[in-house]
Amino acid sequence: MELLIKGSTELNRMFMALQRTASGLRHDFGEVENLQQSLHGARDFVKKAAARIEESILSDLLLVRPSAGLLTPNVTQEGDGRDEFVLSLSGAANFVRANPHFAISLALRSNDETKIALVYSPIDERLYYAEAERGAYIFSAYHSARVKVSNLSEPADLTIAYNVSDSRRLIGDVRKTGCPALDLAWVAAGKFDAFVSDPLDFAEVAAGDLLVREAGGKITMGADLVATNGKVEL
Repeated sequence: MELLIKGSTELNRMFMALQRTASGLRHDFGEVENLQQSLHGARDFVKKAAARIEESILSDLLLVRPSAGLLTPNVTQEGDGRDEFVLSLSGAANFVRANPHFAISLALRSNDETKIALVYSPIDERLYYAEAERGAYIFSAYHSARVKVSNLSEPADLTIAYNVSDSRRLIGDVRKTGCPALDLAWVAAGKFDAFVSDPLDFAEVAAGDLLVREAGGKITMGADLVATNGKVEL
């Protein structure tokens, strides 16, 4: 097959699966824009759209690893016990309000380690991707470029994304985007210096975890999820 992006054949097949699914999502996004007078109706529509993502992409992914399992926030499908695709629609609440800041997060894990990660923003068609021990990249308009975390550490210089429900003191130039998968991708790309979140479903962060680490950052998942450029102390 002709490779679309720098990386393995499996990575490219996963990206093609994402692109096919994303074309349907872009159509769904146009429909959601027409449902803004009925928030309940928009929520129901997006819930069904998320289910369609799982259904439409699964057949493509099984061509990549036929015996792999599937993990989403709503579905666990057993596979061979070795390989597993981890899939999530991140930023669904933004999608409901016709806000284009949402993404599909997709990871391939083998023997409990993430090997391939993709975070794809379907509206602006921008992809962040990584393979274990091969670095992290951004792809847009047929051009790939390697990304690295920022090197900022002074509190006055920091831009930090948050996804927290408590009233803690927030540090730096604060961002709350509503899309954790892209928040992690932006830490990897140096657009944010850190991301702090309440615990999240693993399906939403599996891809972002590898992106941050391959871009030179650090990530911990404990009482909070904290991803940084490795220089920020939080």
